[in-house]
This record gives sequence, C-alpha cells and structure tokens, in this order.
Amino acid sequence: MSALLRQIPENIPQDIRKIRIENSHLTELPRGSFENVSALECLWLNFNNITVMHIKSLEYLPALKELRLQGNKLSSVPWTAFQDSPALKILDLKHNRLDVLPEHALRYLSNLTYLDLSSNQLTVISRDVFYSWPVYQRSQRVEGQREAVSTAVLALHDNPWICDCRLRGFVQFIKSVSPPIILMNPYLTCSSPKFRAGKFFHEVELNSCMKPLTSALDTNMTVPVGLNVTLTCFVQASPSPAVWWTYTLKLLRAFNVSTQPISEETVRSELLIPAARPADAGNYTCTAANFLGNTSVAITLRVGTPWASTTPTGWAAIAPAEPGAHVEVRIAKQTVYGITLEWFAVAAAAAEPGETWYTLLVGRYDAARKDAIYIGPGVNTYSVTDLLPATKYEVCVAVRNQAPRKGQCVVFVTGSDISQLEQREKLIHIVVIVCAMVLAVPAGMYACTTEARPGCLVRCPGACPRRRRGGQAQATGSKESTLDSLPAGSEDRLCHPKGGCGAQQPPDHEEPDKTRPPHRNSADLY
Repeated sequence: MSALLRQIPENIPQDIRKIRIENSHLTELPRGSFENVSALECLWLNFNNITVMHIKSLEYLPALKELRLQGNKLSSVPWTAFQDSPALKILDLKHNRLDVLPEHALRYLSNLTYLDLSSNQLTVISRDVFYSWPVYQRSQRVEGQREAVSTAVLALHDNPWICDCRLRGFVQFIKSVSPPIILMNPYLTCSSPKFRAGKFFHEVELNSCMKPLTSALDTNMTVPVGLNVTLTCFVQASPSPAVWWTYTLKLLRAFNVSTQPISEETVRSELLIPAARPADAGNYTCTAANFLGNTSVAITLRVGTPWASTTPTGWAAIAPAEPGAHVEVRIAKQTVYGITLEWFAVAAAAAEPGETWYTLLVGRYDAARKDAIYIGPGVNTYSVTDLLPATKYEVCVAVRNQAPRKGQCVVFVTGSDISQLEQREKLIHIVVIVCAMVLAVPAGMYACTTEARPGCLVRCPGACPRRRRGGQAQATGSKESTLDSLPAGSEDRLCHPKGGCGAQQPPDHEEPDKTRPPHRNSADLY
C-alpha cells in the first residue's frame, strides 16, 4: 500500500495466491507481468494510474478468480485478454474512464458472477452486449432444459447515459432483466438530452432511430435591400442531428446560425442575414446528419433593387422614411481619384448607434442609378477610390434601407492633375520616338527644326550621331522636311546639357517672321 511502485515487482514467489498493490504509481499492465505466479487467484490493483492493459497481460493466470482495477485511468479494456483467465468470477472496473463497450465484450466472461462498470463514461450501449453474454444466455434457457445458474450481480449506475433511440435496446434490456441477473442499482438515470435529464429508465419510452428529414416552409424568398432576413429549415431525426448551412459550397459562420429543438424528434435551424444586399442573393443549403445519413434542403434568396431613379437626383425610397433617422455627411479628404467620407447619426435613428447599418450610394451626378455599398454597425468612415478624374460625382449616406434626405448627399468634382510619374512616362515615350525617327533620316536631311534656335546644333554636337553636312542651301531646304513634324523638339529637352537646345526659351527670342506650326500630340509622331 502506497509503496510508490512503478512496475510489477519481479521474483514474486510462485505459490503466491493473492497480490494487492494499491495507491501506488503503476501506469500499465505489460505482457507477462505474472509469468511466474500461475497459482495467483486474486489480483487487486486499485487506485493506481494504470492507463494501458496489454492484450496478454493476464497470460499464465488460468486460476485467476478476482481482478479489481477500481480507480484507475483505463479508457478501454482489451476484452479478449480474459480468454486467458476462464475461471474469472469477479471483475471490478468502476471509477475508470471507459466510454465504449463493444458488442462482444462479455463473450469470454462465461463464469462471471460480479461485473462492476459503474462510474465510468458510458453513454450508449447496444443490447447485444448482454444478449451475447453466456451468463445471460444460460438464464434464458427454456424450462425443462434449465440448469443450475449462479446469481450474477451487474452494476451500471452513475454513467452519463444518452437516452435517445440508440439506447432503446439497452433500456428494454434493463426493464426486462430478472434473476439470476441482479442490478446493483436498478434506478439508472438519463443524463441527456435535456428534456430527459434526471429521468429513470423505466419512465422513458424511446423510439426507433430515423435518418434526418429536412424541410422549409418557403424555399423561394424575395426581400428588399437592407432588411434583416431569417432563413428557416426544420429537421426530423433521431438521434438529434448536427445541422449546418452552406452558401455556394462555403460553410457559413456559426454565430449567424441558431439550432433549437422544438419537439423530441424535430429541431429548427435559423440562419440570420443582416441587412440583405444583392451580393447575398443565391442558394442557401441547410444540411442535417446523424449516424444513419444526411439530407439537405435548398432555399433560394432574391434581393430586390435598392433605389430607382424617380427624381432628378436619381433617388427613390424602397421603404417609408423613419422619423428622425438622419445622417450628417462630410468629406474628410479628397484626392484626384477619390474621396474619404465621414458621417454620424443625429436625432433618433432606427436603431441604437452601435447596431445601425448604413447604405452608401455613389455614382456620377447625372447617372440614373448609383452603386450601393453596405456599411455595418460601428463604422462611420469610408474611402471611395478608382473614380474618373475631372468628373462630377454624387455620394449619399442613408440609414439602413431609407432614401437619402437633404444634407445626406455630397456633390463633388474629382481633380484633373496627372501625377509626375505619368508626366515622366509621357516624356520618355516622346524621346524614344523622336530618336528613332532622327536615326531613320538620311545624312543630308539633318537640320534644326523651325522651332529651334540657329545655334542649336552647334552647341549640341553630340545630340545626334551624324554631323551636319552640306551648305546653307541644304539647311534652307530642310524647312519642308519631315522634321517639321516635331514642333516641340527643343521644348521637350532632347538635349540635356545645360544651355543646350533643350532649354526653355521665352517667346521674345523667336524670330518674328516665323509662324508656329500647329501643335500635334504624341500619336502624330507615329
């Protein structure tokens, strides 16, 4: 007792008939633990930490009559191990962690007179476990062939029994059991489901198991934008099924789903969709499953159009405006391609501020319809991006499904500036095209454009790969050359050194007798 042993001692005398090791630190019963004590009849190993029992742990113990393993940590037992101990009469397994009793668990316990499985974690047992027990079979033999059968005591109390259809056969067995099999405590009680918790077995009537059957009152629903929608399905099943919702093969989050029993074999499952929007339209599937199978029902949801253009500004309410439901809107920041809005509810709103949904409508000022963006509770800023530059827009913020009121819309015009990056890309694009064209002109046709200063090529000798050749007459004839199609050659800074022909010149330096050719865009260079 309390010897702090961690394994079965070796060199036990061969004539030992009884071993009792309790309150120690044994953690397992390995194979051949009692190989040299074949005369052993009683083995008590109560209140240890045994979690594993080897399938051959009782080998060499044919005379064993009593095995007590109370207060250990066994979650399963190798029931075939008892075929090595056919003389076993007492088996005590109470206060362990057994949660399963296989159908043929008692097959090799033919001489048992005491079986204690109380205070474990058993929830469901098939009646066949006891119908295949040799002790029960002997007790049920017809009169005339009856033989002397010793009394067998069976303890099954203090287990968390689940009283549904799976326990129906076992409950019938408990109700019909009679001597020579005696229940130590005949008042077995249900632990679940809730409506049967605490009831005795003899007070309940359990039905047969049934595969889930799903249904819905309305499988086609159409709702306006902004309203809360609840999809409901009903499931008949036994035992109680697991229910989940899917939308386009995606499992929906559990906090939007509630499932409650409404009768013994029927449950109701509801899926909440807050402030429905067009993106929520589609098929929603309610699926239920138990150990017999699964079934499902699909519900089609259609979400109506939020606002139609019936006024000059393009707004029309889909529901009457609620008194006092008003929002103040302002632009917090504006860029070339978008704005950042801020808003806050004033006066009495349709719901508490922390629960109010908003609808943001954005589009061109003259557009008949605007795009709707749905903003959840607790958010009062939103950035609208990817707008067209130099365009007039209108943005409105409304409470839930109400039409915007005066003061809830903002009209603005996006900027027209282009970024420095775009300017640089345009410049590089023009330089590449000009150089390509200059390289393609014959040597005798190089000349400054009519826009260039007379000394341009003199100060920029390295700007072009070929030097000017020929006389002044050839330079005069170049006025009609294709280089006249480059009116901004000097202003686009093709020559980068300081003071070169690429430098900007004021208008008073131009020759008075020359007229400026019409401007051409970069596409003309092709």
